[in-house]
Amino acid sequence: MAIKTFKPYTQSRRKMTVSCYSDITKNQPEKSLTKIKKQTGGRNNTGHVTVRFRGGAHKRFYRLIDFKRNKYNISAKVIAIEYDPNRSCRILLLQYSDGEKRYIMQPLGVKVGDLLMSGPNVEVKIGNSLPIKNIPIGTFIHNIEILIGKGGQLVRSAGTVAQLLSKETKYAHVRMPSGEIRLINLNCYATIGQVGNIDHGNVVFGSAGRMRHLGRKSHIRGTAMNAVDHPHGGGRGKSKGNNQPRSPWNQPAKGFKTRKRKNFNWVVVSSRCNKGRK
Repeated sequence: MAIKTFKPYTQSRRKMTVSCYSDITKNQPEKSLTKIKKQTGGRNNTGHVTVRFRGGAHKRFYRLIDFKRNKYNISAKVIAIEYDPNRSCRILLLQYSDGEKRYIMQPLGVKVGDLLMSGPNVEVKIGNSLPIKNIPIGTFIHNIEILIGKGGQLVRSAGTVAQLLSKETKYAHVRMPSGEIRLINLNCYATIGQVGNIDHGNVVFGSAGRMRHLGRKSHIRGTAMNAVDHPHGGGRGKSKGNNQPRSPWNQPAKGFKTRKRKNFNWVVVSSRCNKGRK
């Protein structure tokens, strides 16, 4: 995926880059596969801000993505590549042989006209979805299920990829994009290949206004706030009062363990921090 640059006729344009949308083949989404996405502005049902620095995003429709890939042994033809404002990768519009249409994430290298399938005995090729027990060791995969039949939940961002390292009696060892090695049930489904739009991480937004268009407000420093709003706020001059880095709710921000659910730690064979089992 190419990256487009601009002449520096303004300061914000000097370093700003955008993705090249030459791979997009369809501008309007499939109406039957969209639904209204309500904006929250980071607020809950009582109006209180529960997620800070959100709001003001452009109006958008949510595309219904098929993460389960549960139409087994039915061939589907890629009829369009579309832009999805709700995720970093491109999406494919599939038309199955029985006439049904569905969206999936675009694997790297899949183009219009390709035939894709899902099922336990389909061919191991890019874009096909199989149980992990039928995928050869060393294969690169994405859209990995955690719970059988729930649909892919892991490795779904643009350019990410996991690798199947080994198989045991019930579980497989899968190396995540972070470097973590995790146990995945052999009956869980995964899609062959790497998620497309690999240059997404190289895009430079260049201006705060462009970030606001995506719904991201500027992140205010705690030292710039009043004492009533943040533990680092207040004082005379630029100072945080000799406090350790803390959140607005006075929770230590560095080195303080917050994880409570320890019943899933056993699935982590090797952590991303290379410190062994957590």
